[in-house]
Amino acid sequence: MIRDGIEYVDYKDTALLRKFISDRGKIRSRRVTGLTVQQQKQVARAIKNAREMALLPYTSTTR
Repeated sequence: MIRDGIEYVDYKDTALLRKFISDRGKIRSRRVTGLTVQQQKQVARAIKNAREMALLPYTSTTR
């Protein structure tokens, strides 16, 4: 995320986190996002925290 000028990923920044979630609600892979291992772990943890706090949905569509 240093490449985007972002040094810290916060779970409250839902606009940023939505970039790393697919249209089906899954976390995008490192191959797609181009992040390092540490950055991907930070993003995944932030997304999981945001979902726990009900800031992001677990899935985007209901079946």
